[in-house]
Amino acid sequence: MTRRQQIETNLTAVRERIETACTAAGRSSDEVTLIVVTKFHPASDIAHLVDLGVTDIGENRDQEAGVKIAELDPATRAALTVHFVGQLQTNKAKNVVAYADCVQSVDRPKLVGALDRAMADRQNPYQKAGGTSETRTKIGVLLQVDLGEGEDARRGGILPDQVPDLADAVGEREHLTLRGVMAVAPFGLDEAGTAAAFGRLADLAEAVRERHPEATIRSAGMSGDLEIAIASGATHLRVGTAILGSRPDPR
Repeated sequence: MTRRQQIETNLTAVRERIETACTAAGRSSDEVTLIVVTKFHPASDIAHLVDLGVTDIGENRDQEAGVKIAELDPATRAALTVHFVGQLQTNKAKNVVAYADCVQSVDRPKLVGALDRAMADRQNPYQKAGGTSETRTKIGVLLQVDLGEGEDARRGGILPDQVPDLADAVGEREHLTLRGVMAVAPFGLDEAGTAAAFGRLADLAEAVRERHPEATIRSAGMSGDLEIAIASGATHLRVGTAILGSRPDPR
């Protein structure tokens, strides 16, 4: 079996899981965007994904992602929305805004400022989907929320009671667009616990959207818990292993 065939088989299986979960939840699968997390996998895999109809990918290591995205041919890049989903140091903000369309891991005011300044400093034209070129003046961001209750369950992100202030801080920035919230299920939870955690994210998402109507994204769910995320109202899923297989050793 070729690499493309492997990816196609896995992608079909995940799409079927999404369809089944949406039906069970009384939702349309059109409401759910699949982000394929391509960390540690080569640019050739991204090309296969685009050929198979994938429109969104996720990367979480700047050093790897910048090189990989630059390797894509212009048509492949133009067809993609690139999400940065990993923890981000402020000194890497300038790098990330050069290739990402959305940063899903905003978790502190200092990073909000760094991303805004990095976008303000950008002068290079940006290739939009469809092939047109223009200078991009804004980048989308999601607030990463820590849903863990207790230190052992932490997965990174801002604490829930800090979300309103950080959302307002993003909303005040000229070069950022608040798109919504993101979370990873806390460690050590069973299905009921994961559902409860994603329910807390749903409540936070609605509170944020009341103040910031453009913040419609709720990014939750990965290979092992995407069905629970869909039942909890997730709009975006971040799936890597179930589609691309185990990650190879970092290069």
